[in-house]
Amino acid sequence: MKRALLPSVVGILLLTFSAFGQDVRYNFDKNADFSKFKTYKWVALKDAAKVNDLVSKQITDAIDAELATKGLTKVDDDSANLYIGYQAGIGQEKQFTSYSSDWGYGGGWYRGGWYGGAGGMSTTTGQTDTIYIGQLALDMYDSTNKDLAWRGVASKTIDEKAKPDKQQKNLAKAIKKLLKNYPPPVKK
Repeated sequence: MKRALLPSVVGILLLTFSAFGQDVRYNFDKNADFSKFKTYKWVALKDAAKVNDLVSKQITDAIDAELATKGLTKVDDDSANLYIGYQAGIGQEKQFTSYSSDWGYGGGWYRGGWYGGAGGMSTTTGQTDTIYIGQLALDMYDSTNKDLAWRGVASKTIDEKAKPDKQQKNLAKAIKKLLKNYPPPVKK
């Protein structure tokens, strides 16, 4: 019995951790020379949804800090090698969770076939929750030809009741993971 229970407990834990983990994807122009990108300038993306000033500052500060570790320098004039902009949004998903008591004897397979035992009793209850998913897309454009050179997207379940310190920590972690593969590896 204990051996049968262990895989299901491990499976539940893996699902729990993956549900709250960050999903990060990126893509880039294979012909872009990322070694020439040394400076960047923030630009507003056309038609991008706006976030409040406080959140915008937190996002740009976190990205600035991570780009500095990548050797990029922020400038405020048009001499920048990269133009960088972001889009942020929050979506909602519904989650349904059901619980079953499943106690007693009921129908099932027994030796040679199905039996429809009538002695069991089962109660199933359910609950619906709204889950908030935050998504941040970061675009980097080559300033010489205005072509998109790199794009990354990070998604994560958001705890709407988290304190500001926890939110900032999650944001910094997401940005670090988002920019992990910037610049893209050079193929030889």
